Amino acid sequence: MTNISPSLASRQRGTTLIEVLVTVVVVAFGLLGIAAFQAKAQVGSIEAYQRAQAVVLLEDLQARMAGNPEQAAAYVTATALGTEDEPGDCAALASGSARDKCEWSTALQGASELKGADGPRMGAMLGARGCVTQVQARNDTPGACAAGIYQLTVAWQGLHATQAPASTCGQGEYGDDTMRRAIGLRVAVGVPHCK
Repeated sequence: MTNISPSLASRQRGTTLIEVLVTVVVVAFGLLGIAAFQAKAQVGSIEAYQRAQAVVLLEDLQARMAGNPEQAAAYVTATALGTEDEPGDCAALASGSARDKCEWSTALQGASELKGADGPRMGAMLGARGCVTQVQARNDTPGACAAGIYQLTVAWQGLHATQAPASTCGQGEYGDDTMRRAIGLRVAVGVPHCK
């Protein structure tokens, strides 16, 4: 059995308490790091969800244009759709491009996602806007057949700053342009009966 001298024993008193305090500090910093990571992951998850909803809205308008190729040029927008000054009830409009644009505008506003039965629109994206621009005019003149090409774009407000998108859809609507997100899709409307 080893005898510890009384002077050595008195020097080692409190070392366990210091070790416990250092461990508590290290664990606290680790927990803070995990909390910060969780917050970043939540923001990333919301951003990914908004991008997925924008893709769904782009595919919706693409399908509408494919179902109505003769009126493809009428889908072009002078201003962004999805603002609150757009008509909310599209039932009064005749079938065609005007009704499709109205329904797409209300979808951008979140008409399909309500809080409660008659509650406010929740929407899938913050401040969603939609734009349709013509890249190439459709030409069905015999011998000069050319498909119409249209750029569909959905823009919305992101949750953190990043590089501003090249598209002008929704530009200036979200304050700092680095908060704007945009995703686009090109649609070609063919001329199958043209020779």
